Amino acid sequence: MRLLLDTHSYLWFVAGSALLSNKARAVMLQPGNTIFLSMASALEIALKHSLGKLPLTVPLQVLIRDEPVAQGFSILDINADHLLAMAAMPFHHRDPFDRVIIAQGLVENLPIISCDQIFDAYQVRRIW
Repeated sequence: MRLLLDTHSYLWFVAGSALLSNKARAVMLQPGNTIFLSMASALEIALKHSLGKLPLTVPLQVLIRDEPVAQGFSILDINADHLLAMAAMPFHHRDPFDRVIIAQGLVENLPIISCDQIFDAYQVRRIW
C-alpha cells in the first residue's frame, strides 16, 4: 500500500509520540508499504521552525533531509497537477500546507495518515 503522511503524523512518528494512533503507526511500520512525505510537510516544518513556532529536538536538516531516508520514506515533490488540484478545491480548510497534501492525496490516489477530520470533506481516504 502507498500512503501519504500529514505533517503532524510524520513529526509524531519520528518523536515516538503517543499522539500517533496505534493504527497509523502499524500501517507506517507494515513491511511492503511505501510511505511518502510531502515536500509541503518539509516546507511547513522549516517555515514554522524558522518563525519560532516549532521547537525541534534535532537539527532541521536531520528532520527534513536525513530522517525520511533513515525511515525509508519516499519524498513526494509538489508538481503542477497537485497545485492545479489544490486551486480547484473548495475552501473547507484554509491551511495551505494541508491543502497541498490533500491535493497530492487526490491526484496520486494516496490515502493520507492524519488525525485531521476536515480532510474527510475532500473525499480523500484518511487513515487514523
